[in-house]
Amino acid sequence: QVQLLDSGGGLVQAGGSLRLSCSASARTLGVYVLGWFRQVLGQEREFVGAITGAAGRTSYADSVKGRFTISRDNAKNTVYLQMNSLKPEDTAVYYCALKLGGISTRDYEYDNWGQGTQVTVSS
Repeated sequence: QVQLLDSGGGLVQAGGSLRLSCSASARTLGVYVLGWFRQVLGQEREFVGAITGAAGRTSYADSVKGRFTISRDNAKNTVYLQMNSLKPEDTAVYYCALKLGGISTRDYEYDNWGQGTQVTVSS
């Protein structure tokens, strides 16, 4: 089973940037779609964006489009979420997850999850 490790969260002021990383134990990460989700305590998990395997095609939620960028380095088995122009409403625990097949915005379609990393944006 592929294990994922999220990292890079922290406290940042509004307008600032953070880069999250998701490291995977899989040797063939390129076959998987890697998704990023976020969750605020007491709320449902929300799709942030995802990236396909070899082609690197990306998809983003409207709320982060133009501010967040997902990239991947298959040689390092790592996917990144670059977050710019952060807003207080981006505060959440961020999770990476993987699945086979195409990109999905539905969290239940993802098979493996990282432990999550807290992002806090102060106003």
